[in-house]
Amino acid sequence: MILLVTLAIPLAGALALLLPRTRFLPDEESVRRYGAAVTGLVLLTTVAVAAAFDHGDPRRMQLEVDWSWAPAIGLRFHLGVDGVSLPLVVLTALLTFLCSIYTLRHPPAEGSARLFTGLVLALQVGMLGTFLALDLLLFFVFFEVVLIPMYAVIALWGGPGRRAAAYKFILYTLLGSGLLLVGLLLVAVNAGTLDMVALAERHGRGLTPAVQIAAFALIGLGLAIKVPMWPLHTWLPDAHTEAPTVGSVLLAGVLLKMGTYGLVRIALPAAPEGAELWAPWLGLCAVIGIVYGSLACLAQRDLKRLIAYSSIGHMGFVLLGIATLTPVGVNAALFGNIAHGLITGLLFFLAGAVKERYGTGELNALGGGMLTAAPRLASFLTFAAVASLGLPGLAGFWGEMLALLGAYRPAAGLPRETFVTFMAVGALGAVLTAAYFLRLLATITHGRTERPAGSVAALTRAEYAAWVPLVVLTLLVGLWPKLLLDLTTAPVRALLGGG
Repeated sequence: MILLVTLAIPLAGALALLLPRTRFLPDEESVRRYGAAVTGLVLLTTVAVAAAFDHGDPRRMQLEVDWSWAPAIGLRFHLGVDGVSLPLVVLTALLTFLCSIYTLRHPPAEGSARLFTGLVLALQVGMLGTFLALDLLLFFVFFEVVLIPMYAVIALWGGPGRRAAAYKFILYTLLGSGLLLVGLLLVAVNAGTLDMVALAERHGRGLTPAVQIAAFALIGLGLAIKVPMWPLHTWLPDAHTEAPTVGSVLLAGVLLKMGTYGLVRIALPAAPEGAELWAPWLGLCAVIGIVYGSLACLAQRDLKRLIAYSSIGHMGFVLLGIATLTPVGVNAALFGNIAHGLITGLLFFLAGAVKERYGTGELNALGGGMLTAAPRLASFLTFAAVASLGLPGLAGFWGEMLALLGAYRPAAGLPRETFVTFMAVGALGAVLTAAYFLRLLATITHGRTERPAGSVAALTRAEYAAWVPLVVLTLLVGLWPKLLLDLTTAPVRALLGGG
């Protein structure tokens, strides 16, 4: 029942904000504190989930809730957690809590705090539900829940181009949702079940090769828009650039992971023959995205836009790992998901802090010398950039290295020469990643500045509280990758049909 409580808390918290104003929430500051308290309680429940989880058997679905919801169509309210979903559940709760802590001192510039807090809590319900759902239609319902709240966050609290960015976000993701729904129904009708656990155990049995090929294409395209995969990525830079800081953190840290998680949880085990056919094409799009994202970063002049394009490259490594159809590659993808959530979430927090203090995110306008004018802010930014470029010993290294290793030895039946080429191109992308992050640091942290030392506003306690946990976890996961790999290895082998 603890999983049900985990979903019920943010849902009840969001619904409570619809009640008339009371003396308990008389002003916007009290509403923001309320949001921090609710998301903190959700984080505590996910920690309890992690504590109750049997880490000795991570491949087994645990703490399940399985209720009949719509018997006429076989729809069940089925929740559960295994080693694949547990890290993402904790990451979602953590980032949402840190965003709430950040807004205590750095609220959005305008608009109702009640509405903003309610939207964030609604987002949390959808994000957590996506990672906990074990029924295809329930997965789709939670997958869709996040769209309207994120659209509203961008459209109401974003930058000057927020409306266009929000429209682009909703149109792309609704298109992906339509494709995803058709693919899920194709699997369900032909397999005779909506149960994701049963589909994973069958590993394609009962579905003809033609159905698997069509289903993987539809589900894969629908989820690829959310990742986003090149060339379906064009909504992401605009959405990130215009979104408020909290919106960018949750979009990069969690929403993008919903697409890659769906590929691993649903598409690979339900349609293995389709996966084998489409894997080289998925790998091709992945490595194009890696190089394209890196080259685009080298051309950017805005800090948030640069970080947004870097996400396209980093998620390309995640997709490359999935395309190898090997335990090494898929483990790399799941590791990369968590690493990207931690590091890029931190980068967007820092981008918001830079713009708040300097009044701009334009690199040329920022100039150099941040290490002199704002040494602590520059130190956080340097750490995040170095982690994102994949320095060994930090979280960003393992996902990309293991994805390249998986490409060197792809699954039997895949063209090895093609994937070795993908590995070489991906390695070039890793070099370009280092180039644009080092260029970024050289541009804004080093060199001379007209601002005297300490002239930029000091970091607030809310900023330290939001950033330090991400720094600590980036170090912890980077130094002890076994923490994540021990959780994901056994369930990944089961999802790939390895028992």
